[in-house]
Amino acid sequence: MKDIQDLFGSCVFNDAVMQTRLPKDIYKAMKKIISEGSQLSPEVANVVANAMKDWAVEKGATHFTHWFQPMTSITAEKHDSFISPSGNGKVIMEFSGKELVRGEPDASSFPSGGLRATFEARGYTVWDVTSYAFIKDGTLCIPTAFCSYGGEALDKKTPLLRSMEALDKQAMRILRLFGNTTAQRVITTVGPEQEYFLIDKEMYLKRPDLIYTGRTLFGSRPPKGQELEDHYFGSLKPRVSAFMKELDEELWKLGVYAKTKHNEVAPAQHELAPIFSTTNIATDHNQITMEIMKSIADKHGLACLLHEKPFAGINGSGKHNNWSISTDTGINLLEPGETPYENAQFLLFLVAVIKAVDRYQDLLRISAASAGNDHRLGANEAPPAIISIFLGDELTAILEALEAGTEYKGKGKHQMEIGVTTLPSFPKDSTDRNRTSPFAFTGNKFEFRMLGSAFSIAGPNFVLNTVVAEILREFADELEKSKNFKKDMAKLVKDTFHEHKRIVFNGNNYSNEWVTEANNRGLSNLKNTVEALPTFISKKSVELFTHHRVLTKQEIHSRYDILMEGYCKVIHIEALTIVDMVKGEIISACIDYQSELANLLNQKRAAGGHYDISLESHLLDRISKLSAALLKKLNVLESAILETKEERAVLAQATFYRDKVFTAISELRLVVDELETLVARKHWPFPTYAELLYSVI
Repeated sequence: MKDIQDLFGSCVFNDAVMQTRLPKDIYKAMKKIISEGSQLSPEVANVVANAMKDWAVEKGATHFTHWFQPMTSITAEKHDSFISPSGNGKVIMEFSGKELVRGEPDASSFPSGGLRATFEARGYTVWDVTSYAFIKDGTLCIPTAFCSYGGEALDKKTPLLRSMEALDKQAMRILRLFGNTTAQRVITTVGPEQEYFLIDKEMYLKRPDLIYTGRTLFGSRPPKGQELEDHYFGSLKPRVSAFMKELDEELWKLGVYAKTKHNEVAPAQHELAPIFSTTNIATDHNQITMEIMKSIADKHGLACLLHEKPFAGINGSGKHNNWSISTDTGINLLEPGETPYENAQFLLFLVAVIKAVDRYQDLLRISAASAGNDHRLGANEAPPAIISIFLGDELTAILEALEAGTEYKGKGKHQMEIGVTTLPSFPKDSTDRNRTSPFAFTGNKFEFRMLGSAFSIAGPNFVLNTVVAEILREFADELEKSKNFKKDMAKLVKDTFHEHKRIVFNGNNYSNEWVTEANNRGLSNLKNTVEALPTFISKKSVELFTHHRVLTKQEIHSRYDILMEGYCKVIHIEALTIVDMVKGEIISACIDYQSELANLLNQKRAAGGHYDISLESHLLDRISKLSAALLKKLNVLESAILETKEERAVLAQATFYRDKVFTAISELRLVVDELETLVARKHWPFPTYAELLYSVI
């Protein structure tokens, strides 16, 4: 392997490459465009495009693509070669600034939620200059936003970029009030921890449910699951270690800061964690990571599962979104600090987040909602569907002392007046972690733990950025009128915590007592996607996103329709898949085994009274009754599938899928799971959980 320093970013047209390849004036112009968000002129674009093409061709690239993130679960690419005819039967390699900056994919073939009619095909991809181009599989990939002919956002990147601008604008107003004149921008940063499963590819290919839906639609629990907790941080198996080694190298080439790798709690489950990056770059990198995981796994004879709950009764996979706010000068605004200035600024940003999460808890819940994640949220390995914030005992006590106007008697035992004396020493790890909390403060950042492993982090982060931007706007509006900033700011911190402290909970989020207490506090408990999504189109949500120009009203409603339709489609595919597996394989397996048992019984009876037939009789009777139940449940599911063709409004359709189709799938599964434990292994047509989870040795 190359030296890691040489390897890292070797397939990325990054700042170092630009500095080497671009003329000085063009490089300076690009730096200004990236840092200040100014317009990219055609002259600069042409020079950059030519340099980018030369670099890519030297690296073996033959094509380029505008790499974008439509409203699907994957990224999209349309590849064009660099070749152009030269007029003498030969070709030359060309790439213009126009081709770099803008592309034109077919917008009608991607989900639009009614924003585009089928015959309205024109759409545009536009280069995100803040995210570096990279080479993947011999193709120059240019990260882009995706919009319609009318300018409506059709992707996940565009609202994220808009939300980052919204938060930057409002946070800068707050910083100027504190006298900060050096910072020019405020950015959010994210480090998304990625969980996933690895199973043997041959086993995977024998499970149509995994192929079509990403999760097992049936399967009885293995004798050994995660009970002994011996897989967590355990030594890596050779095939897994080889996979992780190559994965790291490929991600490093693409500039992804892959840092940590380890076994997770469940058998066959693992995790990768990167170093923090600016949010839009972290989003791009996470999409790349998920794609590369699957391709590298395939090379090693493995299958990478990113579904939130691929195995029932076994821990699912999440994606922990570690979010923070920083200035372009390197100051983390969620770092407690040691001076009065830093303390006051930290507390103001902290209570802004607290207020934002409390007021817009439903929106944060929606940002983590999907058919797949419905299996996981509320289980013992994930936060519940109730949003709350963990601050830790010491920070909570500090805020409570401020609220009450009393002396804080914690570790430092300092009297505290914001802006006069310092906070007590507040080390990052002043309290234990709370892995049950959906939104936990962890020293200088918040860890949003509700995301599913297959999620794009763009959605949760544009929501988080926007809700915090709104509260910072309210704070700035109030404090900019102040005649006594220090006094009014202290009162604002105190009052905000008093009004929104209901969202703070440092206890066990898994307990039944918390569900009752949360209800008493007035917190929402949106238990599934269908319950959660209507809040997205509420008056409060529309006003929030439109005011900050993150989404238009039409874009909000289109995303609502896309998410609801996506939920229905996922359940529909699962229903068709389990019907196909039951009718195509499981019924015949049950018949074959019953026939074998019946033949054995007849042979024993024919031989006279010398043989005990109680075991065979019991098995045959039990399997016969379960087979009858199987047919009954199958008929119920097929009837429900037929009913889905009836015309319904999108919410009514999603409700039908949740209440009727998904329920029928679950009831059919119970019968299949029991049959799996009774039918002889030689007759059972699919790999079991035990075989799948322990297939990689």
